[in-house]
Amino acid sequence: MFPLKLNFPAKHAKQYICYMIRRTIEVIISSFKMAVQELWKNKLRTFLSLFGITIGIFCIIGVLATVNSLEHNIKNEVNSLGNNTIYIDKWEYTTDDDDYPWWRYVNRPYPKFEEVKQIQERTPSAKYTVYRIATQDNVDYKGSSLSNVNLYGTSEDFENIQALQVPVGRYISPSEFDRGANVVVIGNTVAEMLFGSPEQALDKEVTIRGKKVLIIGIVKKQGKQMIGGWDFDQSVILPYRFARTIIREDRADPVIMVQGKDNLSSKVLKDELAGTMRALHKLSPTKEDDFALNDINDLTESISSAFVSLNIGGWAIAALSLIVGMFGVANIMFVSVRERTSQIGLKKAIGAKSHIILTEFLLESAFLCIIGGLIGLTLVFILTQVLSGLLNFPVFISTNNMLMAIAICVIVGILAGFIPASQAARMDPVVAIRSK
Repeated sequence: MFPLKLNFPAKHAKQYICYMIRRTIEVIISSFKMAVQELWKNKLRTFLSLFGITIGIFCIIGVLATVNSLEHNIKNEVNSLGNNTIYIDKWEYTTDDDDYPWWRYVNRPYPKFEEVKQIQERTPSAKYTVYRIATQDNVDYKGSSLSNVNLYGTSEDFENIQALQVPVGRYISPSEFDRGANVVVIGNTVAEMLFGSPEQALDKEVTIRGKKVLIIGIVKKQGKQMIGGWDFDQSVILPYRFARTIIREDRADPVIMVQGKDNLSSKVLKDELAGTMRALHKLSPTKEDDFALNDINDLTESISSAFVSLNIGGWAIAALSLIVGMFGVANIMFVSVRERTSQIGLKKAIGAKSHIILTEFLLESAFLCIIGGLIGLTLVFILTQVLSGLLNFPVFISTNNMLMAIAICVIVGILAGFIPASQAARMDPVVAIRSK
């Protein structure tokens, strides 16, 4: 291979490159001015032509923004169940079997509190191991009663897995967990409904299932959740040893939560837990598991796959609108070429190359589509503001979606304008000048 040699000095080569860059910028600016003039001169025609592009971008970005926001919110709620955490339960949370074989799980044993210590000791990848029972009941205070409050009886380290924040008061201490003290941490909504504010709730006594408990802390407000989750705003957290005195354990959905150590995958943790649990339950190699290891990461993947069809539906709707819009832009470009035939002929007569004419009309077509796309994005932005006010989660347009919208407009513009631009580029200058 020989190096490429220019037929003129390096100084002239730089000048030529600068000239080409300047010429390209001039073409782009000229095309933009022409596009604006066409828009301004024929407002109604332009509006009707760009309406398809506007609706297409509105459909695709609107659907993607809503679906992505919904998916992002649900994933955050799932992740709030515990990062890199395995739930040991008798039930499978996800299954590939269309006919859920519930009968296989009914007779399985529930996880036991006594297994927590053994799991922690026998599983090297385990960082925290927590036992939890849960139910719902009333919380009473001086004649006022709040119903359907989540009661969570947990062991120590629950706040580490859930990363709970207690801005008012404090969390339950290790000694209070050990002795089963009648102290509780309540949610923000419970505090506001019974006492008016979190500060007023601190150090007050409420009654749960006939027993008085002292409020020592209030969990930071979490906000409404779509899939339920923990719903800490409407909850009361109790030490497990106290909770089991007022809650029937076999009717309180007991689970063991195991969070893996940092920088270790949940798969490694799950494999180790499988061996630990089989050893604890004394299962022979030929027996199937009598427990379920539910990985939060698996739930997230299931959610992602569920949203694929929604995204496909959004693309299908948008594709139809964009095709209609493409014909509209092609129509306006054909009209534009016909109206400027003599001008094209004059340009070619004074030395304009065919590729320059082609580029000018393609850029004009792309600019028209970009304007339609920007109108569509503006409508989507208004939609996100409305939906954010109506729904329980923020709806937003991601930067990737905005860039994708502009890219789609450019591609549609080039496709729509290619045939009219090719006709303009192939015109005979003499015939074109005489056409008017």
